Amino acid sequence: MPYTFAKSQALFERAQRSIAAGVNSGIRKMEAPVPLYFTHGRGPRIWDVDGNEFVDFKLGQGALLFGHAPEGMAEAIAAQARLGTHWAGQSELEIAVAERVQAMIPSAELVRFNNSATEVVGAAFRLARAATGRPLILRFEGHYHGWMDEGLVGFANPADRWGDDENPARTHPSKGVIPEVLDQFVVARWNDPEHLRRRVDEFRGKIAAIIFEPALCNTCCIEPVPGLMATIRELCDRDGMMMISDETITGFRFGASCAQGFYGYKPDLTILGKAIGGGTPFAALAGTRAAMAKVLSGEVVHAGTLNGNPLCLAASRWCLDQVIAQGDRHPAGVAALGRRLMEGLEALGRTHGVPLRPQGPGLIFHTVMLKPGAAEGRVLSYRDYVRRHDAPRWAHLRRCLLEQGVSAIERGLWSVSLTHTAADIDEALARAGAAFARHAATWTAPA
Repeated sequence: MPYTFAKSQALFERAQRSIAAGVNSGIRKMEAPVPLYFTHGRGPRIWDVDGNEFVDFKLGQGALLFGHAPEGMAEAIAAQARLGTHWAGQSELEIAVAERVQAMIPSAELVRFNNSATEVVGAAFRLARAATGRPLILRFEGHYHGWMDEGLVGFANPADRWGDDENPARTHPSKGVIPEVLDQFVVARWNDPEHLRRRVDEFRGKIAAIIFEPALCNTCCIEPVPGLMATIRELCDRDGMMMISDETITGFRFGASCAQGFYGYKPDLTILGKAIGGGTPFAALAGTRAAMAKVLSGEVVHAGTLNGNPLCLAASRWCLDQVIAQGDRHPAGVAALGRRLMEGLEALGRTHGVPLRPQGPGLIFHTVMLKPGAAEGRVLSYRDYVRRHDAPRWAHLRRCLLEQGVSAIERGLWSVSLTHTAADIDEALARAGAAFARHAATWTAPA
């Protein structure tokens, strides 16, 4: 029988009496039929208050590369908690973590810590503008760089507000943003090197940095086309701009040297979040010594009461040691399991007449649901995704999957952890079979 969520529904109704809108992050309201409340997790499984067990590919929005509640990390945090939770001062732990990041990522010559990747993005923008004396940041449609004012400019414009192909719009999804913020950005289309060249040339001498997700994971899962990273590096070197790699999602999931090692490029600054803390509120700004010069001199302020929090550092040291211990097995192992899951989901789609087309490198991927008449083939950009992806139909299938105990991120992103096994994948596909059958029997396109 499909899962039901009566206790989560009751808790959500109660929460709305004390928590604004009932949730502490607006995106959580996307969960259908109701935002779920959880009791515990173990490895690749998670349980909600109604006693439902899920094979989890949501993994805390991708943060849980090491699965739920790993014993070693829990022990590391507990041991540190007995010594102290916060000093607003230094500890040897912060050096140990920084040295690990430095050893793993060739571009990470120096590191600074924060509590969230959103904070780190703000620090990177400030640093790039200070270093270059220029006001503008170039970003790509569909790429997400945190929820602050600057992080969401031009992120995911609705189709009727795209602007033309050559000049993507600089809009913001939130009210209350200082209007002048929008003028500090140049928006370009992803995976079009020649368009990027034209955008840079149009604003030449005014752009401080180019920021990007190396594999776009916030709208679909779109890997870079050949030559794109080399083009970004070339343009940054030519014009004295900083190359900022936002590896909030890809960091350490794509291997010890992150996506920059996986795809073969060297940025000036790197944003690290999610997996670096294994689910604790921890993030880092890593960069070359030259890129960090204004922090070294004190000309750029980078501060935070809880930066380098010892509980988070203890968790991060444990997490990084797990990645190091994997050696050459990572990311090949999670990628192979992910491809097995992708192939199984696509096969279920063929069996039940559901036009599902998973895409991505396996270790993370997106389930594209084709609209009627949409072209086949790899999605290459945000606009291509919006034109071809049937979001309402995916939402219906996603709910069917959830009610059979398979959890993926609401927007269609799936992550594989180091704790998933082939047996977990097979069980997820067996559960998914019932979900696909129910979806095929009950789905009706909106009028």
